[in-house]
Amino acid sequence: MAETSDPTSVQVAVNAPIGEPLSYARGSLEVSPGQSVKVPLGKRSVSGLILDKASTTTGEFKIKPIQSINDERPILPHQHMRWLKWLSDYYLHPMGQIAEACFPPLKKQGRKDTSDQVLPQVELSQPPVLTEGQEECYKSIASTLGTFKPHLLFGVTGSGKTEVYLHLIHQVLERGERALVLVPEISLTPQLVERFLARFPNEVAVIHSGLTDRERTDQWWSVIDGRKRILVGARSALFCPIENLGIIIVDEEHDSSFKQDEKLKYHGRDSAVMLGHFNKCPVVLGSATPSLESWSNATEGKYQLQRMPHRVGGRSLPDVSVINMRDIRRARKDPESTAKTKASLDLPFWLSEPLYDGLQATLERGDQAALFLNRRGMAQTVQCIECGYVHECPNCSISLTLHHHSELNCHYCDYGIPKKDECPSCKEPGIQAVGLGTELVEEGIQKLFPDAVVARADRDEITHRTHMEDLIHRVERGEVDVLVGTQMIAKGLDFPKLNLVGLVMADVGFNMPDFRASERSFQLLTQVSGRAGRHSEDPGQVFIQTYNPDHESIRYAINADYEGFAQYELNFRKDLHYPPFGKIVCLRIQGVDLGKTEDASHLLQQRAEQLQNKFKDVYGSLQLLGPAPAPLSRIRGKFRFHFLIKSTQPQILQKFCRQLLSQQKWLPSGTKVLTDIDPLNML
Repeated sequence: MAETSDPTSVQVAVNAPIGEPLSYARGSLEVSPGQSVKVPLGKRSVSGLILDKASTTTGEFKIKPIQSINDERPILPHQHMRWLKWLSDYYLHPMGQIAEACFPPLKKQGRKDTSDQVLPQVELSQPPVLTEGQEECYKSIASTLGTFKPHLLFGVTGSGKTEVYLHLIHQVLERGERALVLVPEISLTPQLVERFLARFPNEVAVIHSGLTDRERTDQWWSVIDGRKRILVGARSALFCPIENLGIIIVDEEHDSSFKQDEKLKYHGRDSAVMLGHFNKCPVVLGSATPSLESWSNATEGKYQLQRMPHRVGGRSLPDVSVINMRDIRRARKDPESTAKTKASLDLPFWLSEPLYDGLQATLERGDQAALFLNRRGMAQTVQCIECGYVHECPNCSISLTLHHHSELNCHYCDYGIPKKDECPSCKEPGIQAVGLGTELVEEGIQKLFPDAVVARADRDEITHRTHMEDLIHRVERGEVDVLVGTQMIAKGLDFPKLNLVGLVMADVGFNMPDFRASERSFQLLTQVSGRAGRHSEDPGQVFIQTYNPDHESIRYAINADYEGFAQYELNFRKDLHYPPFGKIVCLRIQGVDLGKTEDASHLLQQRAEQLQNKFKDVYGSLQLLGPAPAPLSRIRGKFRFHFLIKSTQPQILQKFCRQLLSQQKWLPSGTKVLTDIDPLNML
């Protein structure tokens, strides 16, 4: 029977794992595209999003009517709908499920507005005069307001990128438009929020995962209603339907927290660029260590490259010293070595004499220091020295981490047991700590410098957004002498008296089974080093302790040579067709039963090979890799296998995946396939 246009029905993207929109009868309801509605689906009711006023029907089936309109939800603007459609098509995820992220979690009516209660009280500030480099970048970007143009703002740490953002936003507000600012893990960067509030009082809303549903709803509506014209948020702020959007800014665009690993596996940076495309506004990506994807786009002319190569005030980048810990260990064991002094014997294994001397001199001057180690806990794990037994999590394929000298915890599922000296395998009292964690560093520094105030910033200490805010204010007031932390202290923190940074074990992350390991390591080394000496007339000091001083990440980081590193890494990736020279899709097969999960992975492989052979003229160039157990082969009780598909033709790759996964009835019970387009985490 031929399809006909039915003006009494509409297309609805339902909040369910259904790829195509469904047709529903309007009845007497007046509905418009972008409206949220309740519709029947099987024996239940689900929310849905109106796509088109009229749908095509064959007349063979009687379609069900829409049940009601969700009046408490805003109507999504046309450009936001087009962006949602792009997200759905690109990331192969049902549009109806994606659309749920565009609406506040609670009802608006009948509730007291708390939108100003989640924001700190700050003193107003006047804009400073821009430096020559800032002024040049500001004018170049401002000239593109009103049009879509991506910009990569490439500026060294301390070059004043935030001030460029603030001036651009002022110009956008003068035009009667609004601004969206995305930052990584906003609950960890209150300093940035305070700078925006000080410059734009009563204009800033904040959205991040640390808010309660009530707080999030009030912030959301303050933007939708137009009471606040600047939205600062983590990646989820992208989904707020902002009318009259004039600019999008992505600060620290290289940060991996912009990629979501659960459900819709979207990348906030790439999605922000497309949101700017549909809103016809410029997008500014800022970083001292840009992602290689953004750098490649800028050098190829797809993005406009803006350079800020100097720190504000002409301050120097820090002096960097690389300490080979192999030499330190050898010297301490050599009875003839002059390094084997009493002080050396008293120092913990992880602390070199140069870093110790630097800390001592820094504290004597009344300055502050930060020690970075990207590993929590007292130790990496515990092991029996008699038989080699290692405590592993029963739910995850990973060893347990020692905390507080007495607890063993899993950082993936929170499983924990008390530490015992007796080995459960050989029954000997041989269980000892192995490796290093931030707790042990904090404890060691406190013993060496008993008069110093030592604070720790990691996921164990910072469990709420107010904890980080309190810690930052303590450091700013000079109440903390040494700050010990994981990667959260690398994210945009700016302390006037912080003049020494020590990377306790720079090697963490070098040998991860991931082609992006070197890029992440270089970025982290550079960003952490950039915290030192930002306000000092003299260069700050950075000490990098490592067992691999010749590693490319260190060689380029010590000279702040981003462009040299980028060229080195891009040459390596080009030969292997890794991003940005090719696209990757990771299909993760997971299930609670190992046998069924492995069977499912091989069934997926067979179907992929059959599809490729059937359409060789279209899919012949695709590279199929796997399946293989994931590096972390079991997480939270679920076994995991990876099947990778590589291609230099993104559209062909997406078409293949869409066809391959169009239906999954062939999967063994209890297993499923998760699709990750452009994966960042290959673990």
